[in-house]
Amino acid sequence: MLRKPYEEKTKDISGLFFKKLVSKIPDLLFQLSLSPNGDLSSPFLNKAVIQYFELSRDELRNFDLSQRILENDFVDLLNSIKNIPNETTIWTHEFRAILPTKGLRWFKAVANVEIDSFQFVSLYGRLSDITEEKQREIELKISEERFQFAMEASSNGVWDIDMVTDKVFYSSQSMKMLELEEQDIISTHLKWDERIHPDDIEEYKSQFQLHLENKTPFYENAKRMLTKSGKYKWILSRGKIIKRDENGNPLRIIGTDIDITHQKEEEKKLLKSLEIIGEQNSRLLNFAHIVSHNLNSHTSNFKMLLDLVEDEEDECVLKEVFGYLRTSSNALSQTIEHLKELVDVNTNMVHKKENLNLDEYLNKVLDILSEDINKNKVKIFKKIPSECYISFNPSYLESILLNFTTNAIKYAHPDRIPEINYSHYNQNGSTILEIQDNGLGIDLNKYGEKLFGMYKTFHNNENARGIGLFITKNQIESMGGSVEVMSKANQGTTFKIYFNNEV
Repeated sequence: MLRKPYEEKTKDISGLFFKKLVSKIPDLLFQLSLSPNGDLSSPFLNKAVIQYFELSRDELRNFDLSQRILENDFVDLLNSIKNIPNETTIWTHEFRAILPTKGLRWFKAVANVEIDSFQFVSLYGRLSDITEEKQREIELKISEERFQFAMEASSNGVWDIDMVTDKVFYSSQSMKMLELEEQDIISTHLKWDERIHPDDIEEYKSQFQLHLENKTPFYENAKRMLTKSGKYKWILSRGKIIKRDENGNPLRIIGTDIDITHQKEEEKKLLKSLEIIGEQNSRLLNFAHIVSHNLNSHTSNFKMLLDLVEDEEDECVLKEVFGYLRTSSNALSQTIEHLKELVDVNTNMVHKKENLNLDEYLNKVLDILSEDINKNKVKIFKKIPSECYISFNPSYLESILLNFTTNAIKYAHPDRIPEINYSHYNQNGSTILEIQDNGLGIDLNKYGEKLFGMYKTFHNNENARGIGLFITKNQIESMGGSVEVMSKANQGTTFKIYFNNEV
């Protein structure tokens, strides 16, 4: 029996091992050679080539890569091999192929490079099917392009906060809302929060914290934010935590910003309109009540007196009754005059505003009342700038100043010299005139709700008609302003008139 020498036997075993190993590897192993004249050959391809390129037996015998690889990609493949620099040891290239059943597939080749002295290029490597990876890459790219397009096309801003590092990304739209540019670096979440209006910061922090603690499904907050030009804009922010650690701590939160300044201004106008409508309805109900109550009193008097006239024959009694009729007639005329005055105040016929010098009008009123002021030794104190202007109706302003000043004199405290202080100042964008006296004062706990009512009097003064404060309040409100009162019995009264300077 002939026996192979040991080395030869070992060589046979080793060759068989590598042959089996190569045949079992699922990836396609190859050897490619490119001659200096550009001819590409494949001296070695393992069996995986059949599955990779879906080859039949006939196709396998005469297989040429150009049969499956897209034409342009095959040209690129050749150029890639031709242009391998001499010092290169690793070559990689991606290409597409069309397969009979699987259709378009992506492949990636990785190989060691050998270039001999005759410029023959030999590649020993592995081919991988990267179609799924490529599809994910393409889908991701498309998704990113769509997201980028959506961000650019949308008027909404987008933000993304890394809760661990506090690093933050704000889209260009978010930056534009606050009139910021790329060079205005907003690198941290806290730096952005510095622009929140002081009155809104606590509510914002509270709502943000509730979502961080997973107590709300998402975060939403409308707040005023300072723009680069110094103005405030209303920004509605919505966000949601998209990543937490194993302990539930937030790692990343993303959200949107929407400029709702216009919406807020419209809401403010709507609320103002509703307020005006409510006031008008209240005045209408009040007016209806006054008409019903007061006119009914007069008509009852007339009916009673006319019944007496019909039944009475005594001339003296009839003369007396006619006197009462005259008195009732005068009272009815006065009531109708008051109602007409009230209607005039609440119609647009007399609402014309002018730019008026407050100091000049006050001096004019004080001149009109100079006799009363001197007679009652009233001390007048003024803190009104000579160039203080308000937008108001001239007749109303004179009427209001006359009414408040007359009341201060009429209801002066008998035990002290009357003093009236006029002061002007601005507060929260409003122009305010304060008129303070040291007179009898009013018990607001007792009369506060009735103070500006019609025919309401509080000090049994024989000259009081109970119409002045009612008309004055209506005049101020018809000009878009408001009035407040602070008073204590036997100490004095302060009226604060808030002027609306909108024309």
